[in-house]
Amino acid sequence: MDRWPPTQDTPARGRLRLGSRVVFWVFLAIAGFFLLTEHAAHLFGILPYLLVLLCPLLHLLHGGHGGHREHHTPQRRPEGGRQ
Repeated sequence: MDRWPPTQDTPARGRLRLGSRVVFWVFLAIAGFFLLTEHAAHLFGILPYLLVLLCPLLHLLHGGHGGHREHHTPQRRPEGGRQ
């Protein structure tokens, strides 16, 4: 049973939890750094293909060309000018 307020003979659980969180985040940062540096050549090698595959997706999400309505309307000539 825990005593409140904590006395000197009670272990400080908050510091232990904080220390384990810090160790966990430092480990993740180091692992992420090595993952990126060791596999950067693979990631940069596939980047052009990802950009090419992204084009049709953006075309679909953007809505295409607006239904191609502008292709069927006659062009207006500027007043007083030649074309």
